[in-house]
Amino acid sequence: MTTNLIDQRKSSILSILLFVIMMISGCDTVQSTSNTKLKEHPNITKLKNQSKEFTPDIIQLNENIYVAVGYDGSNTSMIIGEDGVIIVDALRALGAAEKVAKKFREITSKPVKALIYTHGHQDHTGGASAFIGNNKSVKIIARTGFKEELQENSPVKPILQKRNARQFGRDLPLQDIINRGVTAGVTSKDRVGKGYIKPNLTFNDSLSVSFAEVDLQLYAVNGETNDGLFVWVPSEEALFVGDNYYNAFPNLYAIRGSRYRDVQAWGIAINEMSNYPADYLIPGHTRPLSGKKTVHENLRNYGKAITFVYDKTIECMNKGYTLEQTVEAVQLPNTLKNRPNLQEFYGSVPWGVRSIFTHYVGWFDGNPTDLYPLALKEEAENIITLAGGEERLFEVLKKTINEESFQWGLQLSDYLLQINYHRKAVVQLKVKCLRGLAAQQINAPARNYYLSYAYELEEPKRN
Repeated sequence: MTTNLIDQRKSSILSILLFVIMMISGCDTVQSTSNTKLKEHPNITKLKNQSKEFTPDIIQLNENIYVAVGYDGSNTSMIIGEDGVIIVDALRALGAAEKVAKKFREITSKPVKALIYTHGHQDHTGGASAFIGNNKSVKIIARTGFKEELQENSPVKPILQKRNARQFGRDLPLQDIINRGVTAGVTSKDRVGKGYIKPNLTFNDSLSVSFAEVDLQLYAVNGETNDGLFVWVPSEEALFVGDNYYNAFPNLYAIRGSRYRDVQAWGIAINEMSNYPADYLIPGHTRPLSGKKTVHENLRNYGKAITFVYDKTIECMNKGYTLEQTVEAVQLPNTLKNRPNLQEFYGSVPWGVRSIFTHYVGWFDGNPTDLYPLALKEEAENIITLAGGEERLFEVLKKTINEESFQWGLQLSDYLLQINYHRKAVVQLKVKCLRGLAAQQINAPARNYYLSYAYELEEPKRN
């Protein structure tokens, strides 16, 4: 591929004209699919099957390790030692954490000696007090810089919160909810974050400690967050990896908005973890894995996938590819993309590519066309003129829905919305496109975002 200077921000003018020519005839009416029972898309079936990963359960891995899955938006684990226990991560809602803490106490009455936060996301920290109460002697361990990058510290917190709600489908009606890719679609709202307790022991690179005669090795690692760590327990041959591994393609970029996630470091860290003789792999979401071969193979292909996306993106950038050309070029090989633990239920390869590209060169992709692009309204007016006018483009928009060309329909609807052409009718068609894309999505955040935005367009007063 060689770099061309055609503006790839949106569909090219040539594409639009060709599409109009092909589709313009015989499309006076829209065939509504709202009352038609459509066959479920295979991607939706796969996404529904992913929900098995967070069926509520207390999973016993061996005599000393128990993992609570599905009680909230993340996992929490208990390691039993001689005269006490160690808790790894603490859920999001205090109410959910209290339920798990009660179940843990039914297994053992030994007191909590330490609690480890694998990273600062609220779904891993909000229920700490349920496990340790008012015991001031408990060591609460995290990495230096803990929580510094989170949205509660951001100057654009309001929009991040709005996008967060869309990504996770927090406001969707129950009938539209499947799951969030690596957790259930609905999680506890019982005193969210009210049990959080600040760390009283932090470290920079690594930390070796012992509690209840259990030796722990903690290592700082960048990945889904830049305040992450993983825990190696030699006596149990167990790896606690937080959100740097789960049973889905990694979320190299969160569409809710986040700082750059260090993709290169993430891949390196996973590859290093795969060298540990781990018999148990305990992730921050989805069910734990057992067996040295299983753990090793899953970590190896996970690390390879992350590294491949990073390396291939850098290669394309250095060849002069534009952003869109790079996104098109970076595709996981079949040996990776067909792996069960690399399905794009949560993360997305194209999102990761875009994040890496803009991290290194910023918003300008090298195409001079994009230095000073036309204002959106001016571009829309020009495209509409080339298409033969508003009515003709509107007819093409209706045709896209019949043809299930929903992404194309979204782009055309945005042109018409820029000039306020039959706004109510165009919005209705845009909603159909959003719902059409959602009905084809294996990626839970994308599906939730499409549906959430559709509801916002239908009920603007609610937002």
